[in-house]
Amino acid sequence: MRVPVMLGSLSIVVLAALCASAAENPPNIPVEDYGFYDQVVTRKFLTSETRLVVLERMTVPHLFPNQDGPPTMALFRDQDFFGGSLPSDLIRDFVAVNQEPARLEARFRFGVRYRFVSGDTIEEPEVRGALPVQDRPARSIQALPVLDRLAFSCVGRTLRNDQALVYVENQRPDGTGAGFLVWFRRAGTDWSLYDTEVIWTVREQPEESPLLAP
Repeated sequence: MRVPVMLGSLSIVVLAALCASAAENPPNIPVEDYGFYDQVVTRKFLTSETRLVVLERMTVPHLFPNQDGPPTMALFRDQDFFGGSLPSDLIRDFVAVNQEPARLEARFRFGVRYRFVSGDTIEEPEVRGALPVQDRPARSIQALPVLDRLAFSCVGRTLRNDQALVYVENQRPDGTGAGFLVWFRRAGTDWSLYDTEVIWTVREQPEESPLLAP
């Protein structure tokens, strides 16, 4: 009678060890997903004046600041993002991949230097973007030499892999900021930004400036 008890205890120990390992070693982002992040940065934030982009190292498993828990299907239903036109399988995958944070790596190619931060910890060194930055008209909500800071979600996809969804937030050192859902569609082998929805904004000024104020 002791053998099943010992096996059960061993299973619990192994399961606990696996959970602890997953917490200490969060999953990495698939390499192909960095193309979506690059498009978001270049299309929505980057200007000809931008010299450095500050990025959160870990993805954010939420859609709103101080959100209680990760995103859910019910949240998408209640908020009616994009007028309720997002495919259900796209929402389902986005929710599934954003239950826990994942780790971003130095695979961005948006053309200017960038630096990762983890909370209040600055990581060194800066990383130089692989593609040359082009002169472009200012089209960003942020036109400062330092874009501080951007945080991304993991990327959700449809079952047919023809649509994708990513969340990005820009919480600035002056306490202002905004969060965006960005919807992509694929034509052939090329992904393009299809639509964007601003889902929250903050305009209040804090008493103290956060880390890395430009």
